[in-house]
Amino acid sequence: MTATYGPTVGRRRLRSALRAAREAAGLTQEQVSQEMDWSLSKVIRIESGAVGVSPIDARALLKLYGVSDRERIDELVGLARSSRARRWWSTYAGALPAPYTAYIGLEAETSSVLCYTPTKLPALFQTEAYAAKAVRRDQPGGDEQSQVEVRLARQREVLDKADPPHITAVIDEAVVRRIANDPRTKREQLERLVSLGAQPNITIQVLPFAAGVDGFPNPFAILEFPDPSDVVMYVENGLADDVVDQPDLVRPFRHEFERLREMALSPAETQEMIKRIVGGLE
Repeated sequence: MTATYGPTVGRRRLRSALRAAREAAGLTQEQVSQEMDWSLSKVIRIESGAVGVSPIDARALLKLYGVSDRERIDELVGLARSSRARRWWSTYAGALPAPYTAYIGLEAETSSVLCYTPTKLPALFQTEAYAAKAVRRDQPGGDEQSQVEVRLARQREVLDKADPPHITAVIDEAVVRRIANDPRTKREQLERLVSLGAQPNITIQVLPFAAGVDGFPNPFAILEFPDPSDVVMYVENGLADDVVDQPDLVRPFRHEFERLREMALSPAETQEMIKRIVGGLE
């Protein structure tokens, strides 16, 4: 069973299971820290997913909580083992914001991505030249090269895997028309959008100027997984990005996304628009 979960989703499932088991046992986090001879912060960080838990510690916690079902124990210990695996972005972890690190880990394991981008192209669609310009704008003074490398690695990890997720993107028309100020970057990026939009697992729709000003102000991405109970959202608000995993908070954005899709051009109309823009380039 655990083989179906990657390390990031595995850690999320494990933390939820351990928290539920503790609560079922009627124990507080303080009592657990005393029984395990741990600091309270360690228990809190394990249940929040901020740190992993070793297989040995997972077994000890499950014993403390009175979990005796052998199959359940093996499943959760397996999740503890897989969640500690080194991931491709570990090299860059120190230079990446925590919410962004959490998001790209989940993105690599998702089955569906729904994203709305009113100001820039989705990172998974960006060419290297466009990514360099976007990173320079988003994080001035930061390690631009590492940020670009991470974006390109994300594309390989998500788009090139054997069973890639279905990606549906609603992109504001202004983003498509204001790709870059140099013809070469603009053509390369627009042609990449046309190529991506032709893939069976990628749906691109442009929200046209004709839709009016009734747009959503902030970009967001919703990640869905084979288990319907798993849903995560990444919101960029210009001040501090955040990962949200409460279904009640994600649901309004899911409804908003469907509304934006209805206002947007169809995938075929979007392809034609982008091709016309490319045709008009010098």
